[in-house]
Amino acid sequence: MKRKMRAWVVDRPGPMATGPLRMVEREVPEPGPGELLVQVEVCGVCRTDLHLAEGDLAPRRPRTTPGHQVVGRVVGTGERVGVAWLRSTCGHCRHCLRGAENLCPASTYTGWDADGGFAEYVVAPAAYVYALPDDVPAERLAPLLCAGIIGYRALARCELPPGGRLGIYGFGASAHLTAQAAIAQGATVHAVTRSAASRRLALELGAASAGDRPPEPLDAAILFAPVGDLVPPALEALDRGGTLAVAGIHLTDIPPLNYDRHLFQERTLRSVTANTREDGRAYLELALAHPPRVATTPYPFGSADQALADLASDLVKGAAVLRIE
Repeated sequence: MKRKMRAWVVDRPGPMATGPLRMVEREVPEPGPGELLVQVEVCGVCRTDLHLAEGDLAPRRPRTTPGHQVVGRVVGTGERVGVAWLRSTCGHCRHCLRGAENLCPASTYTGWDADGGFAEYVVAPAAYVYALPDDVPAERLAPLLCAGIIGYRALARCELPPGGRLGIYGFGASAHLTAQAAIAQGATVHAVTRSAASRRLALELGAASAGDRPPEPLDAAILFAPVGDLVPPALEALDRGGTLAVAGIHLTDIPPLNYDRHLFQERTLRSVTANTREDGRAYLELALAHPPRVATTPYPFGSADQALADLASDLVKGAAVLRIE
């Protein structure tokens, strides 16, 4: 008789108030060739999970289990691993061959193309998991697997010069880790967020300011909030030659841009698309050698829907994480 497990699924995508997430009982999945069965300890809660639940991100399969910041143990060996967003790539297209596997047209993603970590067990390709240490609490490790990695890539994409002035728009899970990485590199960081709790956290972590707008021209900026209306003022806040990187997988429509105010003087607007495994390895090596302060808001496994609702209402300080009891 096959073992059963608890899992959350996106039943009917829609606003969190409509109850799009539902807990079900499923059979424990069986790993195929080259795959691992991982018993989940903790799974981080990402805004991408919220976009999937609410329908902003079109589902790729019915009743998918979200979650792509998984810390767990490989069944049979006990090895601790991390299961992240990037699940597979083709390995032979021109993007993969030039080291840009995040742009692979055949790429697949945990919690979107395949069931993710809002469950007691998850299956993942062995070539796409990350080895993790046993001596670090799982709650501190989980946010590194997406919030940290994507922030690391966004920081590279915005081309912040040494000692430069960086604006961070939105101050949630990824932003609070990225801010610490930038400050450690000597940057002056300005956080732009409406949340009073997020403003306090930003200042605690060493941001030079936290408010409605940056107090000085910026050399670079990262937009973490999925709000297209913020793109024009973020571009306008850039100094000459500055770059704005948009870090989310989903963004509401961008209002019309004025060439002189928003783009002239060689300002640049660019997106961030997933990450490569090399990004993940590089960031985790850095974060484990120089651990950032990871602010987490824990939720029991049975409250995954509440975690997403709180995320939608900007009530989460730092990163939300699900504990699998």
